[in-house]
Amino acid sequence: MLPVTIRNYARRDFTDLISLQALCFPPPFPSELWWNERQLAEHVTRFPEGALCAEIDGTIVGSMTALRRTLHRTEKHDWATVTDDGYIRNHEPEGDTIYVVDICVAPAFRKFGLGKWLLQSMYETVVHLDCLRLLGGGRMPGYVHSIGRLTPEQYVEQVAIGEIIDPVITFLLRCGRLPVGIVPNYIDDEQSANYAVLMEWRNPFKKEREKWNIFG
Repeated sequence: MLPVTIRNYARRDFTDLISLQALCFPPPFPSELWWNERQLAEHVTRFPEGALCAEIDGTIVGSMTALRRTLHRTEKHDWATVTDDGYIRNHEPEGDTIYVVDICVAPAFRKFGLGKWLLQSMYETVVHLDCLRLLGGGRMPGYVHSIGRLTPEQYVEQVAIGEIIDPVITFLLRCGRLPVGIVPNYIDDEQSANYAVLMEWRNPFKKEREKWNIFG
């Protein structure tokens, strides 16, 4: 048992956050895609409520970043467009959706439930800010074993009913997120064949008639 603190990250944490990214996304993942200080400065300035980290014994071992948007079914939907390449300069202070930009946990701490606690903390932010939902595109890295045998939709359905375990989608399902659509060309990700599954957590205090999904 270790005491864990979930808090908003700040400028003093930037070096540690970049080091965390290096741990979570080692080569061959390109280092230029790790957070940089300019991106992190935008996070803590534009939407500090969406800049979370998990700290154990003074060390940052997990982080989660989000922004607010009001999304429309007809607009282009990929990670770079929705998140402004991670700079979140398109953050909308009155947006109805909290959109997940990134979540990561240091490999040595991935059995501690920190990803779940980071998400739970962001759910509380959704409720506190009276947003409709938390939304984000989930990688489907296990799909690499089913390409050509299952469509992305069939793969996600198999994961949802427990026939297939996917490292990311199964985790998100266990955290209360539900799939609302498949997005092609979401991010350059060979394992997922560049697909992502949009996964939603709805604010339970908002009316069901406000339900949204990309299929209309």
